[in-house]
Amino acid sequence: MTKKLRTYSDEFKAEAVKKIVDNKGNISATAKQLGIAMQTLSNWQNKANQGKLKGSEQYDPELVAVLEENKRLKRQLKVAEEERDILKKATAYFAKHS
Repeated sequence: MTKKLRTYSDEFKAEAVKKIVDNKGNISATAKQLGIAMQTLSNWQNKANQGKLKGSEQYDPELVAVLEENKRLKRQLKVAEEERDILKKATAYFAKHS
């Protein structure tokens, strides 16, 4: 039995976060009203506060672009470090067996 993953539009997420304010900051009550998990709504609120939730007032596309570039560069660095380590081991192996 697999769980069906529900997806929500950016507009729905932004409206849900705005609704928290209407409920005097009560995430639990807002989540119940909307029929979503409290943790999901809390995650959306955290993203909105960080400027990462599309459709929210705090959304900063430049910040999101920088964060995505940072992720990409970290992945590239990890690959380069793994390649370097492999080459170091190969160099040591062939130096020993020459």
